[in-house]
Amino acid sequence: MRILHTMLRVVDLTQSIDFYQNVLGMSLLRQRDNEQYRYTLAFLGYGDEACEAVIELTHNWDTTEYQLGDAYGHIAIGCDDIYKTCENISQAGGTITRPPGPVKGGTSEIAFIKDPDGYTIELIQNKR
Repeated sequence: MRILHTMLRVVDLTQSIDFYQNVLGMSLLRQRDNEQYRYTLAFLGYGDEACEAVIELTHNWDTTEYQLGDAYGHIAIGCDDIYKTCENISQAGGTITRPPGPVKGGTSEIAFIKDPDGYTIELIQNKR
Protein backbone atom coordinates (compact mmCIF):
# COMPACT_ATOMS: atom_id res chain seq x y z
CA MET A 1 0.00 0.00 0.00
CA ARG A 2 0.98 3.62 -0.43
CA ILE A 3 -0.55 7.06 -0.03
CA LEU A 4 -2.08 8.17 -3.34
CA HIS A 5 -3.18 11.74 -2.69
CA THR A 6 -4.40 14.32 -0.21
CA MET A 7 -7.59 16.16 -1.16
CA LEU A 8 -8.18 19.83 -0.35
CA ARG A 9 -11.41 21.70 -1.12
CA VAL A 10 -10.67 25.06 -2.71
CA VAL A 11 -12.80 28.11 -3.48
CA ASP A 12 -10.87 29.53 -6.46
CA LEU A 13 -9.42 26.67 -8.51
CA THR A 14 -7.44 28.92 -10.86
CA GLN A 15 -5.77 30.73 -7.96
CA SER A 16 -5.00 27.45 -6.18
CA ILE A 17 -3.54 25.79 -9.29
CA ASP A 18 -1.42 28.91 -9.83
CA PHE A 19 -0.12 28.70 -6.23
CA TYR A 20 0.79 25.02 -6.36
CA GLN A 21 2.40 25.38 -9.81
CA ASN A 22 4.13 28.77 -9.62
CA VAL A 23 4.86 29.09 -5.90
CA LEU A 24 5.53 25.44 -4.96
CA GLY A 25 6.74 24.22 -8.36
CA MET A 26 4.27 21.37 -8.82
CA SER A 27 2.97 20.23 -12.20
CA LEU A 28 -0.71 19.99 -13.11
CA LEU A 29 -0.98 16.27 -13.84
CA ARG A 30 -4.64 16.05 -14.78
CA GLN A 31 -7.91 17.93 -14.42
CA ARG A 32 -11.52 17.03 -15.09
CA ASP A 33 -14.94 18.61 -14.76
CA ASN A 34 -18.04 16.78 -13.61
CA GLU A 35 -20.96 18.72 -15.11
CA GLN A 36 -23.66 16.57 -13.52
CA TYR A 37 -22.43 16.99 -9.94
CA ARG A 38 -20.88 20.46 -10.51
CA TYR A 39 -17.29 20.01 -9.42
CA THR A 40 -13.78 20.00 -10.87
CA LEU A 41 -10.83 17.89 -9.74
CA ALA A 42 -7.23 18.93 -10.38
CA PHE A 43 -4.27 16.73 -9.45
CA LEU A 44 -0.86 18.34 -8.92
CA GLY A 45 2.47 16.96 -7.81
CA TYR A 46 6.21 16.65 -8.28
CA GLY A 47 6.12 13.40 -10.24
CA ASP A 48 4.06 10.70 -11.88
CA GLU A 49 1.02 9.62 -9.86
CA ALA A 50 2.06 6.00 -10.42
CA CYS A 51 5.06 6.60 -8.13
CA GLU A 52 4.43 9.77 -6.14
CA ALA A 53 1.72 11.01 -3.78
CA VAL A 54 -0.07 14.10 -5.15
CA ILE A 55 -2.45 16.86 -4.09
CA GLU A 56 -6.06 16.69 -5.30
CA LEU A 57 -7.76 20.07 -5.43
CA THR A 58 -11.56 19.80 -5.42
CA HIS A 59 -13.58 22.79 -6.54
CA ASN A 60 -17.32 22.49 -5.84
CA TRP A 61 -18.78 25.02 -8.25
CA ASP A 62 -21.53 26.30 -5.97
CA THR A 63 -19.45 26.65 -2.79
CA THR A 64 -17.91 30.03 -1.95
CA GLU A 65 -16.47 29.33 1.51
CA TYR A 66 -15.16 26.46 3.64
CA GLN A 67 -14.47 26.08 7.34
CA LEU A 68 -10.99 24.56 7.71
CA GLY A 69 -11.78 23.15 11.14
CA ASP A 70 -9.36 22.46 13.95
CA ALA A 71 -8.54 18.85 13.04
CA TYR A 72 -6.47 19.71 9.95
CA GLY A 73 -2.76 19.96 10.66
CA HIS A 74 -0.58 20.42 7.61
CA ILE A 75 0.91 18.88 4.49
CA ALA A 76 4.70 18.39 4.66
CA ILE A 77 7.01 18.93 1.69
CA GLY A 78 10.74 18.20 1.74
CA CYS A 79 13.12 20.68 0.11
CA ASP A 80 16.85 20.74 -0.56
CA ASP A 81 17.43 24.37 0.52
CA ILE A 82 14.69 25.58 2.85
CA TYR A 83 16.07 29.12 3.02
CA LYS A 84 16.22 29.54 -0.77
CA THR A 85 12.80 27.86 -1.10
CA CYS A 86 11.25 30.35 1.35
CA GLU A 87 12.94 33.24 -0.43
CA ASN A 88 11.49 32.04 -3.75
CA ILE A 89 8.03 31.55 -2.20
CA SER A 90 8.11 35.04 -0.72
CA GLN A 91 9.19 36.57 -4.06
CA ALA A 92 6.36 34.69 -5.80
CA GLY A 93 3.84 36.25 -3.41
CA GLY A 94 3.44 33.29 -1.04
CA THR A 95 2.72 33.76 2.66
CA ILE A 96 5.34 32.47 5.09
CA THR A 97 3.84 32.10 8.56
CA ARG A 98 6.97 30.69 10.25
CA PRO A 99 10.36 31.55 8.78
CA PRO A 100 12.85 28.72 8.27
CA GLY A 101 14.87 27.60 11.27
CA PRO A 102 15.39 24.74 13.69
CA VAL A 103 12.34 23.06 15.18
CA LYS A 104 11.99 23.67 18.92
CA GLY A 105 13.74 20.90 20.83
CA GLY A 106 15.22 19.32 17.69
CA THR A 107 17.63 19.72 14.83
CA SER A 108 15.35 19.57 11.80
CA GLU A 109 14.93 22.86 9.95
CA ILE A 110 11.33 23.73 9.12
CA ALA A 111 9.14 26.58 7.89
CA PHE A 112 5.39 27.01 7.47
CA ILE A 113 3.46 28.66 4.64
CA LYS A 114 -0.23 29.09 3.78
CA ASP A 115 -1.93 28.35 0.48
CA PRO A 116 -4.64 30.69 -0.94
CA ASP A 117 -7.39 28.89 1.02
CA GLY A 118 -5.49 29.05 4.32
CA TYR A 119 -4.22 25.47 4.39
CA THR A 120 -0.92 25.12 6.24
CA ILE A 121 2.06 23.57 4.47
CA GLU A 122 5.21 22.61 6.37
CA LEU A 123 8.51 22.76 4.55
CA ILE A 124 11.21 20.46 5.92
CA GLN A 125 14.89 20.65 5.00
CA ASN A 126 15.91 17.36 3.38
CA LYS A 127 18.64 15.51 5.25
CA ARG A 128 21.88 15.63 3.31
